[in-house]
Amino acid sequence: MKTLQIGILGFGSMGKTHTLGYRTLPLYYRDLPVSIVLRAVCTHSSDVSAQARELGFEYVTHRPLDIIEDPAIDVVHVCTPNLYHRDAVLAALAAGKHVYCDKPLATNAADAQEMAQAAQAAPVTSQMCMNYRFLTATLRARELVDEGFLGDITCFSAAYRHSGSVDARRAMGWKQDARLGGGGVVLDLGSHVLDLLYHLMGRYRSVQAVTRVLYPRRPGPDGAMADVTAEDHAVILARMENGAVGTIEATKIATGTNDELTFEIFGTRGAIRFNLMDPNWLYVFDNRVPEAPLGGSRGFTRVECVQRYPSPGGSFPSGKAPIGWERGHIHCLYSFIDRVARGLPGEPSLADGAYIQRVMDAVYESARTLAPVEI
Repeated sequence: MKTLQIGILGFGSMGKTHTLGYRTLPLYYRDLPVSIVLRAVCTHSSDVSAQARELGFEYVTHRPLDIIEDPAIDVVHVCTPNLYHRDAVLAALAAGKHVYCDKPLATNAADAQEMAQAAQAAPVTSQMCMNYRFLTATLRARELVDEGFLGDITCFSAAYRHSGSVDARRAMGWKQDARLGGGGVVLDLGSHVLDLLYHLMGRYRSVQAVTRVLYPRRPGPDGAMADVTAEDHAVILARMENGAVGTIEATKIATGTNDELTFEIFGTRGAIRFNLMDPNWLYVFDNRVPEAPLGGSRGFTRVECVQRYPSPGGSFPSGKAPIGWERGHIHCLYSFIDRVARGLPGEPSLADGAYIQRVMDAVYESARTLAPVEI
């Protein structure tokens, strides 16, 4: 059996999430096509170095090139802040490493396109970590779309809502500083919801957007007041190439929300609804069911997706067990590793990530000009 040695750049929330995936893959998927060795982590935080070693990594470094140039490492995970994705991905591809990159691919479309072209030319597997494509409910949604269940898609709405920026006293992080590549909610949350709609409905034709900074100044990391340079809220009117028109929202000022990614897609034959805070279910409406006295059988059906992943997943835990946020990450990682083992391109690819970057650039351009922007 082939062994893959893993190096992770960045050991914040996402680096730890990817590590969780590797630690648990053998439990969720029987007969993995490869064996995994957690070799190295790159982090600038001395607080997490000991934790990385406890989790099984052979060494911890502060230099990304130590991992990229390590001849024993086969796979490089890019879990750094957005600003550092470009250099890390290009260097890893040039070194012949397989690459698994967190979203967004970059901070602008030009860099993202350069990265996608490098990935296409490299004889390795590269993939975006777009974990919401890999929940059971969203996998089922894609099946229904592919089967033609919706008919012609007519309209849609989607949103990704957090509430973390409502408190004016909360210190500003790198995601609220465009100079650090944070890019605000469009890059942070919008990248996910824009990708999910692209995955389910196809390409965008045009976008028109409005963005807002709730508090122009906040406490910085040192406690002193600083200018906020990245948006807290974005609303997008999107037209798809299939003719559907809908609204997309990304916000961190939606009081009362936690991690609420939602979509509703309506077609001539049916409709689907999903809410990440209710992840066990996909809500499905079949327009072919006739109206009847007292409603008959017509209406939205709650489909029990729970943890019924296709083989080789789905045996642990029980398919009846409720699903959690991390499960989409684990299945996304499994898909990547399986493709590495079979020598196949990753999906979603870095080219997909570059396409979403183009859409996000168009959103920012529209917010600046207050005019529609063709993709």
